[in-house]
Amino acid sequence: MDFLQELGIKEKNLGSCTGTQWLKTENQGELKIYSPTDGKYIASVYQSSENDYEKVVQQAEKGFLQWRKIPAPKRGEIVRQIGLKLRVYKKDLGRLVSYEMGKSLQEGLGEVQEMIDICDFAVGQSRQLYGFTMASERANHRMYDQYHPLGIVGVISAFNFPVAVYSWNAMIAAVCGDVTLWKPSSKVPLSAIAVQNIIGEVIKDNNLPEGIFSLIIGRGATIGERLLNDKKIPLVSLTGSTKVGKHAGEIIAARFGKAILELGGNNGIIITPDADLKLALPAVVFGAVGTCGQRCTSTRRLIIHESVYNKMKDALVKAYNGLKIGDPLDENNHVGPLIDKEAVTMFRNALEQAKEEGGSIISGGEILSGKGHESGCYVMPAIVEAGNDFKIVQEETFAPILYLIKYSGGVSEAIKLHNDVVQGLSSSIFTNNLKEAEEFLSSEGSDCGIANVNIGTSGAEIGGAFGGEKETGGGRESGSDAWKAYMRRQTNTINYGSEMPLAQGIKFDI
Repeated sequence: MDFLQELGIKEKNLGSCTGTQWLKTENQGELKIYSPTDGKYIASVYQSSENDYEKVVQQAEKGFLQWRKIPAPKRGEIVRQIGLKLRVYKKDLGRLVSYEMGKSLQEGLGEVQEMIDICDFAVGQSRQLYGFTMASERANHRMYDQYHPLGIVGVISAFNFPVAVYSWNAMIAAVCGDVTLWKPSSKVPLSAIAVQNIIGEVIKDNNLPEGIFSLIIGRGATIGERLLNDKKIPLVSLTGSTKVGKHAGEIIAARFGKAILELGGNNGIIITPDADLKLALPAVVFGAVGTCGQRCTSTRRLIIHESVYNKMKDALVKAYNGLKIGDPLDENNHVGPLIDKEAVTMFRNALEQAKEEGGSIISGGEILSGKGHESGCYVMPAIVEAGNDFKIVQEETFAPILYLIKYSGGVSEAIKLHNDVVQGLSSSIFTNNLKEAEEFLSSEGSDCGIANVNIGTSGAEIGGAFGGEKETGGGRESGSDAWKAYMRRQTNTINYGSEMPLAQGIKFDI
């Protein structure tokens, strides 16, 4: 495929890079990557050794000592150039993301656009790493706070967003003066190698030191654990399951490191009697089936008032019956495959459990085969009537399963149902009732990090801080003031007088 060659993807690829220099290890196992789209072999990646890890980290430490000295707006200029390079490679990289991961081409291209957008955002942020001046209680004193770079930022990304989530972290970290060590998912390493090659062009064009943008591909049990335990990495940003996040959080906290955890979601949409159902329908369907239900913001639960329940259910079933499922590179298709056959098994098992608990599958749920579905990773997205208290509903199944849950009272009842899960990432309400909308957004409303009105749970813009509460981890990435997580805060007090008054009026004469 032409896009592989354009992105520098070879038949066999090295798995660790300090910026432009690839380490030569070939004896730690070989990841053979097959596309869930058609089951065909794409290319392989040699996994990194622990010795490779140490070499990459050592180079990152050296790179940081130089990078932090460069003025932030000039660091922003480098990020601007990365954004320009991504524009050049957008079509090819979007196709690779789609083919390697299985999301639709539109979503693959959108993911690269998200990288471009965060570059633009970070360029502006490079001139706004602001602190605040506070009034001192002591005469002739000035007090203010400022922010300094942390050092190496470890980024552990998940398969469902092979490139975008990395950029949320790496581009913001870069303008903050940090360097980045990226460990991508072993399920989608080719997209990461392609991004490293693109960034490498900018490094070469500007004669930048090695170690600013580094890549390490390897086993979680070795490379991943080394990264989590490494005191030389003050901040780790991890995207993954709640189980993985709990493990990582404990390790990082034990060494007093900082963590940005973006974990599971069990996202709900409330449909009230005052909802515009025509407005809600496309948002719900895209939220539930986009990326084949493999987004942390995918819509999992639809909490519908009984007065509009049947109407909404019928509209959903009709929409699902019209879904086109197949090759994600074909823009006529709505839904591509799940990432692998293990994910298909999880999908099947979740539906069986839902039925055992009393749920009813009213649409979809089949495993697809035959022409166009030869990889064995295609499924028909499912709609299930269920109870919010079902054990399976309380969990996050990373697959296109939408649970319909009926409520009969006011919006407060719906909110209570909505919040009655352990995750707290994204949420939404569809209503034209101002009181209902404001209650949903109030302190008594949604307990999620993201709360929307009359839009879906999926597809957040980069301008807002992204992240959730409860077992979603509490981290924030991307926009707003999320940049502060990538820096260390320092309070400064300057005495420009000739006396030494103490705070709180304390007297200490010597």
